[in-house]
Amino acid sequence: MQSEALIGGFKDPAIQSAHAFRSVMEAMARPGTVQEISGAVPPAPMSPAAGAVLLTLCDTETPVYLAGALDCDAVRSWLAFHTGAPLTGPSHCMFAIGAWSDLGPLNAYPIGTSEYPDRSVTLIVECPELIASGATLTGPGIKDKAALSLPELEAFQHNQTLYPLGLDFIFTNGSRLAALPRTTEVS
Repeated sequence: MQSEALIGGFKDPAIQSAHAFRSVMEAMARPGTVQEISGAVPPAPMSPAAGAVLLTLCDTETPVYLAGALDCDAVRSWLAFHTGAPLTGPSHCMFAIGAWSDLGPLNAYPIGTSEYPDRSVTLIVECPELIASGATLTGPGIKDKAALSLPELEAFQHNQTLYPLGLDFIFTNGSRLAALPRTTEVS
């Protein structure tokens, strides 16, 4: 188990983390667009896309909550070795990762404060599919409208009403990701 934690990180961290960061930022800037992201080979059940996001955005000062099946020894060891990110519960994390059914309830996560709206959580949702169809998205970064397969609508509609507070979402599947910032309207 220990040797498994030592592999699967970026082979060329400077280049691969820059490419991964660009993919995450493109996804956040253009909600509903599906981006390719690569470079990480985390242990199962974490997807390569989710692994690349965590390698890029987490460090020793970034508390992470692992939900459901992702809260296992292999993922814990891998994340600790490659990022040093401390593991915590939902009320103290900056990133939470898991399947949609394992991440609830959403009111367990910090949504920021009026003084510091940036002190909210980003949820990385591992999805069984990630396609540009389904829910209709409108708002900043979307020319007319976009579409994205979401696990439900109501939670994202409620989240948008909290703006400038609220949660941000990154959806992952295999080597693909898409994002839904709190500014996006979902119908």
